[in-house]
Amino acid sequence: MDIKSLLKLINKYKWVLILVPIIAVVITYFLVQNLPKQYSSEVQISTGLLDVSKKIITNENTDFFKINQQFSQIMEKFKMKKIINFLSYNLMIHDLENPKNSFRKYSEKLDSLDAKSRIEVLQLFKDKLNSKSILTLADNNGKYQLYDLVGSMGYGEDGLKKQIEVTHAENSDFITIEYISENPDLSVFVVNTIATTFITNYSSEISFNQNNSLVLLDSLLKQKEITMNEKNNSLAAFKKSKGFLNLNEQSGSVSAQITQYETQRAEALRLIQSNQGALSVIRTKLNGGDSYTSGSTQADNRELVNLKRELKIANDNYLDNGFKASDQKKIDSLNRIIIAKSNQNADENVVDPRASKQTLIASKTNLEISLEEQKRSLVIINQQLGILRAKYSSMVPYDADIQNYQREADLATKEYMTALDQVSQTRADQSLGLRLQIEQLGLPGNPEPSKKIFYLIGSGAGSFVLVLSFVMLMFFLDNKIITSAQLANATKSKTIGVLNKIENNERNIREIWNDNNGNVNYELYRDMLRSLRFEVNTQMDADGSKILGITSLVLGEGKTFLCYSLAYAFAMTGKKVLLIADELPVVKADSKALATSQNFQTFLIKKEIHTEDLITIMNKSKARESLLEIQSIKSLQAGFDVLKDEFDIIIVDVNALQDINIAKEWLLFTEKNIAVFESGNSLKDSSKEFVDYIKKLPGFLGWVLNKTVLEN
Repeated sequence: MDIKSLLKLINKYKWVLILVPIIAVVITYFLVQNLPKQYSSEVQISTGLLDVSKKIITNENTDFFKINQQFSQIMEKFKMKKIINFLSYNLMIHDLENPKNSFRKYSEKLDSLDAKSRIEVLQLFKDKLNSKSILTLADNNGKYQLYDLVGSMGYGEDGLKKQIEVTHAENSDFITIEYISENPDLSVFVVNTIATTFITNYSSEISFNQNNSLVLLDSLLKQKEITMNEKNNSLAAFKKSKGFLNLNEQSGSVSAQITQYETQRAEALRLIQSNQGALSVIRTKLNGGDSYTSGSTQADNRELVNLKRELKIANDNYLDNGFKASDQKKIDSLNRIIIAKSNQNADENVVDPRASKQTLIASKTNLEISLEEQKRSLVIINQQLGILRAKYSSMVPYDADIQNYQREADLATKEYMTALDQVSQTRADQSLGLRLQIEQLGLPGNPEPSKKIFYLIGSGAGSFVLVLSFVMLMFFLDNKIITSAQLANATKSKTIGVLNKIENNERNIREIWNDNNGNVNYELYRDMLRSLRFEVNTQMDADGSKILGITSLVLGEGKTFLCYSLAYAFAMTGKKVLLIADELPVVKADSKALATSQNFQTFLIKKEIHTEDLITIMNKSKARESLLEIQSIKSLQAGFDVLKDEFDIIIVDVNALQDINIAKEWLLFTEKNIAVFESGNSLKDSSKEFVDYIKKLPGFLGWVLNKTVLEN
């Protein structure tokens, strides 16, 4: 279905779419004339949850999520069955105690009770209110059927809930209760009564719950206190028995002392090693290893004396030998050696060796004394370290036990403090917690604005939507094909033409074509037929085809009339046309529109044909005979070849596809094919296989939507 078809369907039912809403509005108008006026009353209750002026602790943070939860819980409790039942009891008690000023006229059920029965019913409602019992169907089992009595007056749970509205404006501290009824006094009584009843009931419940919580928490607190004392006493007893007041501090002190002595021991070892190294150096120097302390040796002196003796001998030889140059060189050489040796002895004896030795001996003595002191100090340090380490080792086995005692004591103390906080918080909540109170009592007000206009608009719009929905339902449930687009979509193939429906029973194509009386239906048919002729002619001329088959899915879709119409249309273009078709039953016998004197089966046998001027017609046999039973395929093909030589175009009225066995035989010899579909029909599942078959034929041109209805 497409939008165009939907708009056509809506246009078809436009008066229904207009008249039905108007009628609905008129009926609603008369119905709402007697509606009673409605009066609203509301009461405002403050909670103190968001009102800073009512808080004792003004600097506490506001948890809006928690507060919203509290508001939601309070608002839900307003419509609890118990609260609504209490309101119902109060309303019934009021009306029974004040029959002349009752909020509503007595119902037939209540009015049928005598004075004594009413007094008894009144007492029953008072008893239920005092006992705070709820109203159930079981109350109908008594003498007066209290449940039905309340409902007959309109004070039942369902009736009251519908009219009571409990709201809370965002970021507001107030809860608003509103009730609308036909009686202003009733509205005031309902909101004030339910507010008072709820506050009383809610406050008593909160107080009861908090008292129970305090009793439970006090008991828990005492248990936690006993446990805490036991654990702390166990810890103290263990410490006393082992001689530890505070193991952590004591072990820490011992550890610090051990660290201190370890540092002193390392320093003592360093000094000992340093002094020992210095003593080793001094002993080496004192043993002659240093020139400053040992001075010139006797060997050096004897060598110098020997050199001087040799010099004297050389001088004597120099004089005795008559001053020879060789003797002079020896004298010079000895002088140089003596001078060098003398200089060496002078350099080596700059410092007094005796003074240096004295200094070294004094230093050696001091270092030996200091070394002995350090060794004695090291012995003492090692003794203290041994004592401290033994003391620390004695503490280790008890450390795990003390930690266990300490952990249990700490846990018990923490649990006690948590319980104490809970008790304190509960007591604070009881003293400073939620305090509901009425800030604004409900008062009688003016009547509510009339809602008649809304009822009228609603009835009109509702009826319009209802009718439109019905039309839409018809549209979506309607599978009829009335447009070429619908046909193309349903068959998944091309639609090449559309022909309107010819209403006249005398369907003579010559009269349709030659009509000059301004018949719009005939003019449209001719134009559409010309368009179809153009489409067919274009496709057939493209490959030189001459045989056109026209079929349909079922009988009665107008394919035979289309064959005659298309044959006449092609003849109007000057083409020589052969029409092989069934006899057109609606053409009068005495009509001279188209001659129909020849038979196709006779032609197949004799191969003789009498051609007319432009249109020659051969009738098919009415016996539904098989072509292949009359002639062989080869003979039939030869016959069609003869006809193709004689005519420009051959139009074959092929049997409907429901006669698939006969239709297939005719379609063997056609070169191009079109299928006719009647507008307003639906494509049935049984016909879809025929659609698939005709689409697969190589010469299939498309569909023709026939018998379409003209829109005025």
